[in-house]
Amino acid sequence: MPDALNQDPNSKQAADKASRENVHTIAQIQKQAESERTTGERVADGFARAVGSWPFIIIQSMILVAWVVANVMRLIKPWDPYPFILLNLALSFQAAYASPIIMMSQNRQARLSDERNHLALQVALLAEQEDTHTLRLLRKICERLEIPVNETEEKVLEEATDPKTLIRQIKEAEKKK
Repeated sequence: MPDALNQDPNSKQAADKASRENVHTIAQIQKQAESERTTGERVADGFARAVGSWPFIIIQSMILVAWVVANVMRLIKPWDPYPFILLNLALSFQAAYASPIIMMSQNRQARLSDERNHLALQVALLAEQEDTHTLRLLRKICERLEIPVNETEEKVLEEATDPKTLIRQIKEAEKKK
């Protein structure tokens, strides 16, 4: 029987094919989510991507330094002398508009993340149900072949997991911290 390191080529090819199909499926889901964005969501995502980049921060910093230097050093006729009231007004306007637009993009990303988490939970619950069923079948095979098993441990593993019980246990553990 081949071990995990010396897997037979057919099995490895089947696993590779399955993983490629999974990656393709995930890419398709992502592509669909991207194509379903509204114009406002596209604009918000693009704006958040631009404002959250190093080039933007560097360019804005250079503009701010140039503004301050030009007005303090009087290289040209100062249009916004110290304490730079016009600069503060411009930055306030930028912050007033940038913050909600970035939050719109983050909210959309959070909704997508919630959907992915929900899907992952559903898949995990299905896998747990399949595992429980497989354990029951294995126990029956062992009984039929008269192979001894640890009954107590096996019975516990064969019980269905109740998500509500797990949530309650997690909350109780968090309260104890």
